[in-house]
Amino acid sequence: MSELFDDEGDEAPLARPPRPARRRALLLTVLILAALLLGFMMFSALWTQKLWFDSVGYTRVFGTLVGARILLFVVFGLLMAITVGANMLIAYRLRPIFRPTSPEQVGLDRYREAVNPIRKWLLLGFSLLVGVFTGASAGGQWRSFLLWRNSVSIGQSDPFLHRDIGFYLFQLPWLHFLVDVVTAVAVVSLLAATVVHYLFGGIQLAARRDRFTPAAQAHLSVLAGIFLLAKAVGYWLSRFDLLTHQGARFTGMSFTGEHADLPAKNILTGIAVICALLFFLNTWRRTWRLPLVGLGLMVLSSVLLGMIWPAVVQRFQVEPTEADKEAPYIERNIEATRDSYGIADTKVTDYNGVSSLNNEELAAKAVDNPGVRLVDPRLVQQLFEQKQQVRGYYSTAPILDVDRYQILGRERDLVLGVRELNQNGLPDNSKNWSNLHTVYTHGYGVIAAYGNQRPADNGKQATGTDPAWAEKDIPPRGEITDESGGYEGRIYFGEQSPDYSIVGKASSSSADVELDLPGGAESDDEQTTTTYDGQAGVPISNLLNKLMFAVRFGDANLVLSQRVHDNSKILFNRDPRSMVENVAPWLTVDEDPFPAVVDHRVVWVMDGYTTSDEYPNGELESFESMTNDALAQNSGFQTLPTDEINYMRNAVKATVDAYDGTVTLYAWDESDPLLQAWRSAFPGTVKDRSEIPDELLPHLRYPEDLFKVQRYQLASYHVTDAADFYERNDQWSVPADPDQHDSLQPPYRLTVSPLGGEEAPAYSLTSVFVPTNRSNLAAFLSADSEADTDGYGTLQILRLGSNEQIAGPGQIANQIGADEDVKEALLSYRQGDSKVLPGNLLTLPINGGLLYVQPIYVQRSGGEGNYPVLQFVAVSLGKEAVGIGTTFDRAIFDLLGLSGPAETGGGTGNGGDGNGNGNGGKGDGSVASQVRNLLSRADREFQLADDALRTGDLQGYADHAQKAQEYVSRALRLADEKAADRRDG
Repeated sequence: MSELFDDEGDEAPLARPPRPARRRALLLTVLILAALLLGFMMFSALWTQKLWFDSVGYTRVFGTLVGARILLFVVFGLLMAITVGANMLIAYRLRPIFRPTSPEQVGLDRYREAVNPIRKWLLLGFSLLVGVFTGASAGGQWRSFLLWRNSVSIGQSDPFLHRDIGFYLFQLPWLHFLVDVVTAVAVVSLLAATVVHYLFGGIQLAARRDRFTPAAQAHLSVLAGIFLLAKAVGYWLSRFDLLTHQGARFTGMSFTGEHADLPAKNILTGIAVICALLFFLNTWRRTWRLPLVGLGLMVLSSVLLGMIWPAVVQRFQVEPTEADKEAPYIERNIEATRDSYGIADTKVTDYNGVSSLNNEELAAKAVDNPGVRLVDPRLVQQLFEQKQQVRGYYSTAPILDVDRYQILGRERDLVLGVRELNQNGLPDNSKNWSNLHTVYTHGYGVIAAYGNQRPADNGKQATGTDPAWAEKDIPPRGEITDESGGYEGRIYFGEQSPDYSIVGKASSSSADVELDLPGGAESDDEQTTTTYDGQAGVPISNLLNKLMFAVRFGDANLVLSQRVHDNSKILFNRDPRSMVENVAPWLTVDEDPFPAVVDHRVVWVMDGYTTSDEYPNGELESFESMTNDALAQNSGFQTLPTDEINYMRNAVKATVDAYDGTVTLYAWDESDPLLQAWRSAFPGTVKDRSEIPDELLPHLRYPEDLFKVQRYQLASYHVTDAADFYERNDQWSVPADPDQHDSLQPPYRLTVSPLGGEEAPAYSLTSVFVPTNRSNLAAFLSADSEADTDGYGTLQILRLGSNEQIAGPGQIANQIGADEDVKEALLSYRQGDSKVLPGNLLTLPINGGLLYVQPIYVQRSGGEGNYPVLQFVAVSLGKEAVGIGTTFDRAIFDLLGLSGPAETGGGTGNGGDGNGNGNGGKGDGSVASQVRNLLSRADREFQLADDALRTGDLQGYADHAQKAQEYVSRALRLADEKAADRRDG
């Protein structure tokens, strides 16, 4: 038996569970590793961003941003942490030595025993926690801080409180933040101190009397007094908020605001100060009665004065005679809104809407109108890609852009896009890391077509589906620049650029690996490669940078691949709009960057806006609501925490070089006070307006987002009389897009005569208005977009009278769709496997009248490689009649019932010769103009031929001489055809 017991005694003991200390050590290790990993990831993001700023030359911007955020984080984080910690420590030090025995204190003893050993860590941890939260919130206030630090005086005061407008734009937001911080510090300190006092016996809620020790009462009274002082300052500042208060009818000071809210806030300010003094006195009077009575009076007063009194004034004084009571305040709102949105100088001209010309004169004017753009940028993207994509890994933007160029001495409107790299178009078996990040790195060239032309065969019938190309093929020929030598066509920075690319070669003798010019089956040329040598790009030669970028992009190949060597650079953050938003984070960047060929380079041009929601009495409205239309993609609103604004200026014009990534900011509205403040905050970031290159200036244009905001406000604020504004009897609206009824019609860029008469046509941004809840036309709005002229930015409204009813866009679209001739022309397409796509419905003023023009496209439904083809043009003069033809000229003659150029079968028509010439079949004057233009081109080519011969360039001489002969032949054909038409007539 004893042996049994001995054997049992020799058995190994059962395994014990892990000790709690080991578990704590393991948990602590995991937490430390997680914190280190998170910190490393945050550092990699910050470090790589800093390197990007260095690469584009805006290191100072990065330093200012980071410095401001760190300063605010540290100052206000420490303020909160130190204040809260100090008050908790004071509350502990003021704890009573003796605590009477009571059930409450017995229950608290358990918590005191648990807290005492770790009270220092709890104090430190809680203080740091609230400090971090406060510091992080304060870091987000860098805009308000920098504007306050660099504020400027505007020299114009508000009409009610008589403060400089600069006080509202620059100082008021920062003062509100300071009050909020002080209030938060006081509240958190009060709550934390109360908990400590209660836990350690300074507060005994179960006691019948003397529930607070004298020390606890004095301590909490001081904190409550500070809170109430902050509340008093808040009431005082809120008086200025009345000038940006959004009322039921308008924003700004109202009758109720001036006669009820403003006095109430003054009274509440005084009451809050008195209550604060009562709490301060409570530090030695040792009674809560007076402070609590004062606090109750303040709460009651805030209800009576802040809510009930204004409601009574509004109901019994304002509403019975609201139009009269609010009239002077509406006038202030109208004046401020027209100033804050830059619409005060809008020119309004009465317009009949019906031309006084006879049909023959009207036809001659219409066919010579340069603003008839038949190529719809929204519909032709597939056509551009199918005809000019070259390879599947190129693509253009979904919506193309419109610009103007001097081509052979004539200014022409072009529809254009950039042939960008689209890696989704690569075959699946080619999508390896080396190809995606080192071979397919860039796009190539600009594609452009004349906005109002289609190609012609022998000057008669359109050859088919191509537009009249102004720039095409790879490599680019530079035809749109009127200069020899072409331009740099490589697109490394664009809207569709890859996340990152590795560029550079190991040595000068190493082979280029980046695909440059494709060759093969679709090209007679051999494939060529290149190596990027532009300014932008971050060197990634050392191990630290490789690790940082590997973490940023989650890609270990950046460390392991041999394609990443000592001479490598990494290109990232390549979207032009994002680049401008990074180097100028105080700007709101226009939604639509557009490409321009300037001085042999492709640059992305963007508009930057300064905005505010603090302009006194200016109408507050959602930026997204004002800019939303059928072509809008996303607002990307950056400048304000919310998207409501009541001030906007086109402060900056920005460019991004598509090849080397150079970002340049030019001051445009140098009188803008916000721009002046930001230039002071970020010195050297924005160049003077005078430094804008002469080659760039003609391509600058009136920005779309600003125009949308202004037209939204002009729908109401074209009215300047307070009584009319109140009655809303002349309220306008932007019409719905005829093809997307849930979206507004977008503005269109057209070359039009600003008053619809004999004035010289101007490149303009245009839109129309209809009366609210009606569909007829109310007005035509245009903004002069020619930045190199004195008229740039002029807003012109042609206001239609009430004696003539002109149909609006929706009504015209219905008329075109219901017209029998239109139905007959489209019948064969609708019955087949094609779908009809109406193009943009354009409105053009023309000699007292208004002309509607709509291109009609057809696209085959089945199969691959389909794209819309322009087949017809429909026109109307705002009445019942509709004209249709395969060209604009034929549609005009059909509308006016004139004998014009005969239609020919096939559904395509003469629209130009593909080299910038006008449509055939025009009146005598138009044909003569075409002949002169062709002969002028021929003369230019002959001169170039002579120049080539003098330099010994025989091939150049032959090419120019051949082109000159072609122009002469076309001119002769046009003249012969017109002569034949006269003989036949």
